[in-house]
Amino acid sequence: MQQDMMEKFVKYKICFFIFFIGLLHFNNIHAQQKIITGIIKDRQSDEPIQFASIMFTRSKFGMVTDTAGKFAFILDKWYKDDTLRISNVGYKDVFIPLLHSKDSLSLIIKLDVLPPVNEAVVRVKYNRALWFWKRIMKYKALHNKEHWDNFSYEIYNRLELDIENINKKVEQNRLLKPLDFVFNYIDSTSEDKPFLPAYLTETLSDYYYQKNPHRVREIIKAARTNGIDNESLVKQLGGLYQNINVYNNFIPVFDKQFVSPFNDYGSSYYNFKLLDTQYISKKRFVHLRFTPKRKGQNVFEGDCWIHDTTFSIQKITMRPSVDANINFISGLSMIQEFKPINDSVWFLYKDKFIADISPLGKSKIALKGRKTSTYKNVLLNDSSIVQKLDEAKKAEQVDVLPNSLNLSDSFWQKNRHEELSKTEKTVYILLDTLEKNPVYVGYRDKIEFITRGVKDIGNFRIGPWYYWLSGNVYEGPRMRFDFSTNKDFDKHWYFNTYLAYGTFDNRFKGKAEVRYEFNRTPWSYIRLQYRNDLDNGQMYTDQLGTDNIFATIFRRPNIPFKYQNLEEKKIEYYAETYKGLGFGLSVSSKQYNALLNLPGKELFTTASNANPFNTFETTLKIRFAYLERTVSENFSRKSLRSVYPIVQLNLTHGFPGIANSNYTYNKADFSISDFLKIPPYGSIYYNLFAGKIYGTLPYQLLEIHPGNELFYYNKYAFNLMNRFEYLSDQYWGFNIEHNIGNGLFRYIPLTRKWKFRQFWNVKGVSGTLSNENKQLNFVGNYPFNSLDGKFYCEVGTGVDNIFKFFRIDLVWRVSPQQTPLGVAQNNFGIFGSFRVSF
Repeated sequence: MQQDMMEKFVKYKICFFIFFIGLLHFNNIHAQQKIITGIIKDRQSDEPIQFASIMFTRSKFGMVTDTAGKFAFILDKWYKDDTLRISNVGYKDVFIPLLHSKDSLSLIIKLDVLPPVNEAVVRVKYNRALWFWKRIMKYKALHNKEHWDNFSYEIYNRLELDIENINKKVEQNRLLKPLDFVFNYIDSTSEDKPFLPAYLTETLSDYYYQKNPHRVREIIKAARTNGIDNESLVKQLGGLYQNINVYNNFIPVFDKQFVSPFNDYGSSYYNFKLLDTQYISKKRFVHLRFTPKRKGQNVFEGDCWIHDTTFSIQKITMRPSVDANINFISGLSMIQEFKPINDSVWFLYKDKFIADISPLGKSKIALKGRKTSTYKNVLLNDSSIVQKLDEAKKAEQVDVLPNSLNLSDSFWQKNRHEELSKTEKTVYILLDTLEKNPVYVGYRDKIEFITRGVKDIGNFRIGPWYYWLSGNVYEGPRMRFDFSTNKDFDKHWYFNTYLAYGTFDNRFKGKAEVRYEFNRTPWSYIRLQYRNDLDNGQMYTDQLGTDNIFATIFRRPNIPFKYQNLEEKKIEYYAETYKGLGFGLSVSSKQYNALLNLPGKELFTTASNANPFNTFETTLKIRFAYLERTVSENFSRKSLRSVYPIVQLNLTHGFPGIANSNYTYNKADFSISDFLKIPPYGSIYYNLFAGKIYGTLPYQLLEIHPGNELFYYNKYAFNLMNRFEYLSDQYWGFNIEHNIGNGLFRYIPLTRKWKFRQFWNVKGVSGTLSNENKQLNFVGNYPFNSLDGKFYCEVGTGVDNIFKFFRIDLVWRVSPQQTPLGVAQNNFGIFGSFRVSF
């Protein structure tokens, strides 16, 4: 028995010894373990890179990142002279020496996109990548969300704007010294460039779509907009107008249209290459890369992961090709991710748009814009969607719910799809601080005043400043001051006036207007206006007029000045429907007075011996602009165009004997205009017009075809026609301009680098003037003529986007090349203009 006990004791000791030795060994192994974790991201977009390769160059083992771009190594040891090599197709390799003695490392690794190289394209009888792309295209319609009869989802949109490249020189600028506290907010991590968060907006919406008939509705349930209380601007921040569909043939990048890799003819624009395959949740995905076939085209380069069973996109990253004709962009990435909502249907669940905007150059202070959209609660072909759409009054409608702009932080923490990052949280703190800083507010207001031209002071507005000083031969130096109310004064009532004075004629001129706005959507108002000033002809908001300082500088020489004064009293009512149909009715009394180089009233006689330049008329305006987008600011409204033509008809009747009017007449004028995007061939603007005037009338009441007497190009006028050169009482014409893009310039390396753009235009008008109207108006020093059925035509071309801002137009007057009076005309002209465009 003692022997048995001894044997058990020995066995116990042996087991204890083995356990003790094992424990020591385990502790030794654990103590020697090394842990390396990290995430790999694209430097420009900050987007995680899935399936990137991480390899130990000496140990010859490695792994790939997961779908979130993360990796983790748990090692017993590593060589002190080993190096991590991080690589991914389309990116520069990164090498990280492992010289650390720490037991763990946590890395954030940013990869830079490789510059384009001229890869040799090997032509083979069987191109597997092209075959795979064709399989994707075969199932494209099934994966395009717009093929469903209807769908809906909740969309969360976040827009962020940061200021980049802030260096010590900027921080030490004495003008910014009062704001030096701001630079404490600059966010800088291990390998990132410092940047200053400047702006952040968030919206949460319900989005509804129906294919046939086409209807779209968005209900903005919440918006956080950094002080923007303009509802028309808030509507632009939702999902309706910022929707990118990678399955469409063309993809918008700012105001340009780029050819999608999945365009129906994509194989004519892209080279495709199969790279590798990976498995996610037992699903096999194929890595497909696409690169431009030719230089200078507006196409992308990038890659995507495709589910090899349904041929649906799982994730795609697109960047404009380095030669793409787009301004101010030093880096841009578009990323979309899709998730399955059942066995065969994949639906977009996240998209990102990241742009580096560098108007002053890459190394100068710049902006980075980030847009992130996420999608939840997807419904397909559901009757509830139709019910929501039936509640809308327009085919495309955005509604902003009441009290949706001032929701609490707790609401956003509960309802936003993704938690804000540390930087994004900082934005709200910083902007709240800046809004209370008088120096910042002062700088901001001065910049807005210079760029917009107007300044709000409490409930009132002054400007535009560029009207303050101008000049002409009749008035001499001219001073003008504009004053109006703003939305803070009243939501419906608007008062606007200006006063001008010429130092040569020593006379005050001006305008006074009162408007009551009934509704903003659909738009309706009534206004009363009195104006007594020089008549500057037809004015366009996007063109240079004659009543500002710039017109004085750019006037062409050796063209006689022609001036008349107009005193007008007018009342107008205008209302639109939800369908885009607008009706306007106006009543006006006008009195003209010729001032310089125009026939005076003494040359015209009337039966009553009253002023022959007096008229009283009513005008009915009918305008149809289906699905027109507009943005309102104060009490003015700017059209963002429509995808359909805009049609307008004006019917005017003149009454004699009212307010000393002398004429009975009828007018009808009609126009149809449109702006067509025709990618990849640019865009076309056209305007077709025609009119008829019944009556014998002085020249002010006839059609005076618009001319241009400035070196500044006028899009809507005939640039080699002088003002008052041609009169008509019956006419038709057109104005067509085709902006091609880089066109032929893409074949020349230097002009391709400078991003020159090509265009052509043609304008024409044909008109007649009755003998009665000729006899009445061709008196005294008259400067006008009649086309007598001839066709006036001018054609032009030139170079756009010079230094990214300027345009040069070369214009030829084709016919007629000589006026009936025998006065030779300039049959060729060079004009310039300025604009800001991506």
